[in-house]
Parts: sequence; structure tokens; C-alpha cells
Amino acid sequence: MKGDRSAAMTKVRTFCAVAALVGLWTGLHACTPPDRTLVQGYVEGEFVYVASPYAGALESLKVQRGQQVKEGDLLFRLNGEPEQAAQEEAERRLSQARATLEDAKKGKRPSEIQVIKAQLKQARIAVGLSEREFTRQAALSRVPGATSELELDRAQATRDQDRHRVSELEAELATARAGSRTDQIAAAEAEVRAREAALTKAAWELSQKQQQAPKSGLVFETLYREGEWVAAGRPVVVLLPPQNVKVRAFVPQGLAGTIQPGQSVRVSVDGIAEPFVGAVNYISPKAEFTPPVIYSRESRSKLVFMIEARFEPSVAAKLHPGQPVDVRIGGDR
Repeated sequence: MKGDRSAAMTKVRTFCAVAALVGLWTGLHACTPPDRTLVQGYVEGEFVYVASPYAGALESLKVQRGQQVKEGDLLFRLNGEPEQAAQEEAERRLSQARATLEDAKKGKRPSEIQVIKAQLKQARIAVGLSEREFTRQAALSRVPGATSELELDRAQATRDQDRHRVSELEAELATARAGSRTDQIAAAEAEVRAREAALTKAAWELSQKQQQAPKSGLVFETLYREGEWVAAGRPVVVLLPPQNVKVRAFVPQGLAGTIQPGQSVRVSVDGIAEPFVGAVNYISPKAEFTPPVIYSRESRSKLVFMIEARFEPSVAAKLHPGQPVDVRIGGDR
């Protein structure tokens, strides 16, 4: 009996010693002040909403939710038949304007010039005949009764008329060879430039019916299915580039004054042993919460300020928007 009692007493003393140690450890930790550099936060993403400025049926969706895309990858295409028709029309109008300009620079066709030359040749022959007739009438007028003054005047008028006709055809031939006037050519050139601008606009409108990824990142969401009508400006794909992932945390006002942009932070996520290292890039200039009483030494502790931290893209890709995190300011512990 004594041996059993002695063993029981030994167990009791051992249990009491262990309990005392546990109580001492708990008491010591209860007296340890809280870590002021550790605050709560969450992951947030700045999404990129990719849309077309024009409406149309969604012809093809090239990506799916959760897919990683690179900058320049095709995301989706809307039906572009109206824009395609407008571009073809602009191309035809430009060809027409260029042809008009070339025609204005060339002048008349060779066959038309040949007609003017033939008319000029006939006019010169007529001048020769009228010159001889005037000379004959002038000689006869010096012989009394050989001719009348009326015949001499008629011969002179015919000669002058034939001379004017020759001058007229010579000027017409020069104009035909020179082409259109400078102001007509300038107007034709301006028309060509206007048609070129219209074609550029039509080509741009057609190109906007399909959209590429403006940045590399995660396809966070697709908002339409193939065949659905998409209104102008409505996003079809939502991207999350890794550089757009950040952590927001709220620090007490006593700690806010010690934080500087560029200061390192360590972000801990549930289930991941190693923290993610980032840097503070923004500190809110105003308090996120103001107590409903006048400021005092006691109420100041209730003020918190928002800070934001960014990460390298390779690190940010492992964080997910909405994730709760623990943020340690300074990152040196």
C-alpha cells in the first residue's frame, strides 16, 4: 500500500509541476505587449476591362477564364461586316479620286489634241487665202471702178477673222497640252487626301472589332458568350495583370507616421509558410475612421490609415484578390 501511495504522490507532484510551468508560460505571454508592426489586410486587384468601342455580335471568344495571356494575344472578335463594307467603299472612292487627279495633271487625250491641230491647220490655210484676197482687193481699189470699197472691207474683215481663229486654236492647243489649271489640280489633290483619311478611319474601325490583350496577365473573367450581342463599350474580357495586384492594410495612427513609401513589408497568407516580400507604395493622407467625439489622447488610438503595398510580378501572380493576409511592416523580423 505504501508503494502505491508513494507512486500516486509522485504523479501528483509531477502534474502540479507541469501545470505550474504551463501557467507561468501563459502568464508571461499574456504580459507580452502586442506586435504593433503586424496588421491585417487583404489582396486587391486593379482589373483591366477590355471592350470594343463598337457594337456587334460576339463572333469568337479566343480565351477562357483562368487562362494566362501575353500582350498582343487575340482575346475576342466581333462581327465586322458593316465596317468591312465601309472600308471597301473607302478604297474604291480613293481609287476614283487618284484617277481624277492623274487625269487633271495629264491634260487632254492625244486624239483630242490631234483634232485641235487639224483645226489649227485649216485655220492657217484660211488665213493664207484671206490674206491674198485682201491684197488683191487692195490693189484693185487703186484702179478706178475695178472694185468697190465694200468688197475691200469685206476682204479685210475675213482676213482679221481668220487671224483671230488661228490665235484661238493655238491657245486651245497650248491649254490642252498643259492640262488643268493649278487650282483644279490642288482641289483634286485635297480630295485624294480626304479619301485617304476616310480609308484610314474605316480601317481603324474595322480593326476595333477585334481586341488584343493590352498587357500580359490572367483572364479573370469573360462576360459574354459567342453569339451574344455586345453593346458598344461593354467589356467582354476582364484581365488581371500581375503588376496590378496589391495588398491593402490599415495601420493605427501611431504606426502610420513611421511608415515611408518604399518601406518593405512581409505578407503572410494562410497555408503558405514563406511570406511574400513587397514594398509600400501608397499611404493614405487621411484617416479611414474618425471617432464620433473630439480628438483626444484617448481617441487617437482609434484612427487607422490605409496603406498599399506592391510586389514583383512573379510574386504578385501567387496572390488572389479578396485573400485576407497578415502584413508585417518593415519585414525584418
